[in-house]
Amino acid sequence: MRSVVFLPLLVSMFLGLVVVPALVVQPAQAEFTKGALYDPGTLKPRDSKLKVAVGDPAPEFELPSLVHGTVRLSDYLGKQNVVLSFVPAAWTPVCSGQWPGYNLAKRIFSQNNTVLLGITVDNLPTLHAWTAAMGDLWFPVLSDFWPHGEVASRYGLLRGEGVTERALVVIDTKGVIRYLDVSDINKRPDLGVLAKELDKLNQ
Repeated sequence: MRSVVFLPLLVSMFLGLVVVPALVVQPAQAEFTKGALYDPGTLKPRDSKLKVAVGDPAPEFELPSLVHGTVRLSDYLGKQNVVLSFVPAAWTPVCSGQWPGYNLAKRIFSQNNTVLLGITVDNLPTLHAWTAAMGDLWFPVLSDFWPHGEVASRYGLLRGEGVTERALVVIDTKGVIRYLDVSDINKRPDLGVLAKELDKLNQ
């Protein structure tokens, strides 16, 4: 009798009519495993000339954010340290791994009274779709789309092809640049190095 009851269930599972929850792939994972990301290949590691240096006042900016309205750098002056994370383009492999990685490091930022601002030259609809596919990000995502790359250009981080360098800019509560890292665009920055630089803000 027991075999009669289980036989239809086994047949249904074999035909794919029953979904086993443990085997369901999350939407973000599924999109990124189905070729949704564009691979630009190996690019020139760096293609810009910095216009700022450690010790300089960080150039002010105002950019639209996905969910935080308009964000100004001066919003954090006297309150929090700021890390600007410039990434070249949405829907590319390295960028799609870099920003979700900061979710795992949120505690490091919090312990050092630091906010992270993600910046790309993509427009807001593109950033909306991309970040939705990646999953929730705890930090504001800003669009430097129009005037195109104006903020990146102000910092000397706009490349010849119109995307930004892969760069990190650490700014203290006084608005002074304390650390600059323009990475090889083809590689993720070392999170351990950034953590050490944030620790220095408390010294």
